[in-house]
Amino acid sequence: MATTSRSYGGIPIEQRRARRRAALLDAALEIIGTSGFAKLTVTGLCTQAKLSERYYYESFSDLDTVFSELFDRIVDEIGRAVVTAFMAPAPDIRAKTRAAIAAAIDLIADDPRKARIATVEAQLHPALLTRRAEVMRSFANIMMAVCAEEIGADIVETAGTQAEFAATHLLGGLWETTNSWLSGTLPISRETLITNSTTQFLLTATHRTGIPLP
Repeated sequence: MATTSRSYGGIPIEQRRARRRAALLDAALEIIGTSGFAKLTVTGLCTQAKLSERYYYESFSDLDTVFSELFDRIVDEIGRAVVTAFMAPAPDIRAKTRAAIAAAIDLIADDPRKARIATVEAQLHPALLTRRAEVMRSFANIMMAVCAEEIGADIVETAGTQAEFAATHLLGGLWETTNSWLSGTLPISRETLITNSTTQFLLTATHRTGIPLP
């Protein structure tokens, strides 16, 4: 097959670039997730990804951008897992809520690299402070949207700003509680963490909506 500026070996240039970018982010996951952002260098990143440095500069302007995009990738993965779990068939809202919380906790707990990046390194990196706040607001909006679909949009709208406050407060609490559990300062089982978090979410939802939830 002939090679053109748009294709090599039958693979379009955009797809090859996307693969190289993904390989660099995978390499960043390994380096930051095991050794911390302070150990991330362009040379080390390219060596880990088995790519020349020119491909790094093809995709990224600096290492902060690498970290920010890696953080976003992990957050997007968590968001998809949570929504998928919540929207799956379940007997009641408790089961749905529990499945969503378990999906988030399992995802980062099962990969210590993602756990370190999401709960430790992201808090230490100044460039991600604003992004973390944006992510929390985004997750709060997702949480309100799925709740609206489950219990009724009118009920969520009636709660007004209190609904957004409650969602943000609960998610922030879950984030920090999970961080404490992962670090070992909260000595409970994963099952207890998920169960207690589910109960806390439902208690708050009952209080704000006035609807008794199981």
